Amino acid sequence: MLNKHVTPFEELKVSGKLPSPSGVALELIRLIQKGSATVEEIAKLVQMDPALTGRLIQFANSAFAGAPRPVAAVIEAVMRLGAHTVRQFALSLSVVSANRSGACSVFDYEGFWGSAMARALAAQAISARYRCVAPQEAFTCALLSEIGRLALASVYPQEYAECLNCTQDGSDDQLLEHEQERFSIDHRQLSLGLLKDWGFPEVLINAVALHHRKDSPVSAENSREERFAAQLRLAAHIGRFCVIDAKVRDALLEEIMPMAQALGLNQSDLNDLGNELAQQWHAWSQVLNIRAVGIPAFAPTPADNRSNAEPAVAAGIKILLINEDLRELRLLADKMLEQGDTVYTARDGGEGLKLVINEKPQMIISDWRASPLDGARFCKTLRSLEFGRQIYVILLTSVKNEEVLLQAFDAGADDFIVNPVQDRVLAARIHGGKRVIQLQKDLAREQEETRRCVSELAIANRRLEIMAMTDSLTNIPNRRYAFTRLDEEWAIWLRTGRPLTVMVLDLDHFKAINDSLGHAIGDQILVHTVKTIRATLRSSDVVCRLGGEEFIVIASNTDVTAANLLAERVRTTVERHQIETINLRKPLTISVGIAVSNAQAANGNDLLDQADQALYQAKGAGRNRLQLYSRA
Repeated sequence: MLNKHVTPFEELKVSGKLPSPSGVALELIRLIQKGSATVEEIAKLVQMDPALTGRLIQFANSAFAGAPRPVAAVIEAVMRLGAHTVRQFALSLSVVSANRSGACSVFDYEGFWGSAMARALAAQAISARYRCVAPQEAFTCALLSEIGRLALASVYPQEYAECLNCTQDGSDDQLLEHEQERFSIDHRQLSLGLLKDWGFPEVLINAVALHHRKDSPVSAENSREERFAAQLRLAAHIGRFCVIDAKVRDALLEEIMPMAQALGLNQSDLNDLGNELAQQWHAWSQVLNIRAVGIPAFAPTPADNRSNAEPAVAAGIKILLINEDLRELRLLADKMLEQGDTVYTARDGGEGLKLVINEKPQMIISDWRASPLDGARFCKTLRSLEFGRQIYVILLTSVKNEEVLLQAFDAGADDFIVNPVQDRVLAARIHGGKRVIQLQKDLAREQEETRRCVSELAIANRRLEIMAMTDSLTNIPNRRYAFTRLDEEWAIWLRTGRPLTVMVLDLDHFKAINDSLGHAIGDQILVHTVKTIRATLRSSDVVCRLGGEEFIVIASNTDVTAANLLAERVRTTVERHQIETINLRKPLTISVGIAVSNAQAANGNDLLDQADQALYQAKGAGRNRLQLYSRA
């Protein structure tokens, strides 16, 4: 049974499947955010991750850095790029590299990262022009602003595929509803939770939360968060504009232009921004291995250039051929293509490993003689990589030697063929390999089905728990949850000494309303009152329905003075916000009893009894008032 006190975000964290930066990337973020990190400290930390070290030096030598002399040392790369660029690079590389693909069949992983990269580069360029946050901060924040989508696809691949299939025309609002219904959390909430968990500054997190609002005008009076949110909003639209189908691009351009103009960008500025995106996209896509796309012009598409053609889908499986002999390579490739397979070719093992990383083939047919990595070394290197362990490997050799055969299988080869080999025999061996690949897929599908069933059970359990703890009329926590939460807060008071306040609220003359107007009207009044109370309370306060017209507010870290102010604010707000559509004989008011943690209360129930006694006194004194409990 799931712990009822664990939030949906915490539950997803426990699953261990959420996207997350590597340990080195997280330490870099924390180190650089301190503001006092030296170049030597940053370089030392980078060197702890060999993959990051190589990519960072590659990036420092790319056109992005724009330096004439190549660098070979990490410390030089850090000095050339700057601490903030190193941080954004490490975080981006870490998250992107670990999440290029996944088990969610409907989720477009390549499109997700393509849009994210365009969004990030756009945010960086806009922020450089109208600075309210550092451009590097804007880049990283925009890159990960939709990370909640990837997170749900990672934790619940099957269920999220169903959510995406049920969402018509890519409606984000509809998708959010489906996500809340299935997972009790949506991708926007999950994105904010992850950014907070990774230590992003509050101003950036608040801007990400605000940028989804479509009715936010931009002016000089706006806060820093609101101005950056407007920049993120424009960057998000530009990101979509770069990757969506040309047939719907013009409609999106009509939304982009007013946003750009509100930030002071005209058509010429947008064109310059597009050119800047194109230049930086090439450098970033090479280093992060994100498929480069052509940045479209920010102008309506000519009618003659629109096409209804659908992209072709490759049949068969992905096969990588490695052979130093160009003639043999072409002959093999032609045979594979005839069988409907997608074929990649390489002249040596080093080139082959790059294709393995980028293209993820399902089968490799490699010549034993390939250099600089021969068949055995190539196999050992491949099997040392996690994704390389599932690839079916056939080695070809012209040497009829039992020792070579044993070396091949010991290195991790699945099959071994001695040349020359007849076409029919080669086709049969490849067919046998495809059967093994299919069996692996079937096994993975069965495992995924098992995981999906477990996930569905977990989601069903959470829904049941939420239903058991929620009042069906007002949609706020019920009496059962109130007593559980009160026990928890009481334990915190005992441990920390921070004051705990309990308020019991009761609608005045509610029985007369039910008797004269009926229970349906009474229910409308209860719902209206709850909305008013919730809008008045602080985010840390909890309101629950005890039963009938009686409610409890649990306010942690609230002393007597704060409790009186809070209770009075709730009482006056309810009195001011009457229901105009219902003609009541008396104005709608509430009475409030207050009790603050004290030595006379032995537990949370005692504190609730004290608040109840205070409420009784408030009722007796004429209603529409508050009363603080005091020992007679």
